[in-house]
Amino acid sequence: MKKITKKKHLEMKLQSIPPHPNPKVGLEQYTTPSIIASDLIWNAYSLGDIENMNVLDLGCGTGIFTIASALMGANLACGVDVDKESIQLAREISNKLELGNVDYILSDVCEFNNGFDVDTIIQNPPFGSQKRAKGGEDLNFVRKAFLLKPSVLYSFHMASTEEFLINFYQKNGFNITHIFRYNFPIPKIYEFHTKEKQNVNVIVIRALLDF
Repeated sequence: MKKITKKKHLEMKLQSIPPHPNPKVGLEQYTTPSIIASDLIWNAYSLGDIENMNVLDLGCGTGIFTIASALMGANLACGVDVDKESIQLAREISNKLELGNVDYILSDVCEFNNGFDVDTIIQNPPFGSQKRAKGGEDLNFVRKAFLLKPSVLYSFHMASTEEFLINFYQKNGFNITHIFRYNFPIPKIYEFHTKEKQNVNVIVIRALLDF
C-alpha cells in the first residue's frame, strides 16, 4: 500500500472503520472517532513511535489504532480485545485494506501475555470514571502496560483525573513526556444515556518507562 503522507488522508482511511457491532456496557465500549485516532497516530508517528516499530493496541475494539499504525508503517501492529465480535470485524476490515503487518488476539487485556518485543503500546481503555475511588479499569491497563515493558505508552484517560494520574504514572515507573487533549464525543448507545451525544474531555498520556 502506498505510504500515507498527510494526516487528512489517514483520517479518511480510518473513517471506513465501523464502530463496535454490539456495544457492551460492561466493557464501556465507545468507538474512538477517526479525527482523534488520526491525530494521535500522526503525532506518535512524528515522534518516531510508529514506523518500523512493533505496536500493541490494548483494548483494540474494531481496530482503529491497530489499522492506523499499520497504515503508517509499523513493522507489526497487533490488536488485543476480549470482545470476539469486535475482533472479527477488525480482521475483516484489515483484510479488505490488504494489510499484511497486522494481527489480532482475542484475550482479556489483563491476562494477555505477548510473544514479541513491544516498542509502542496504544490503549483506549474503559475510562472507569464510576470506579475511580476503587481504581478504575484504565489503571489496570496501565499496570499491564508496565509489565509488557514497551519503550513508550500512549493511554487515554478522563481529563478530570489528570492530577491523580500524573502521580500514579510516576509511582509506577513512567516518565510522562506529553499530554494530548481531546474532546471525545459519546453517542447515545446505552440505555442509561439521556442525551443524543455528550462530549467528554479526555487526555492521552505519552509516557516512557523508567527502567
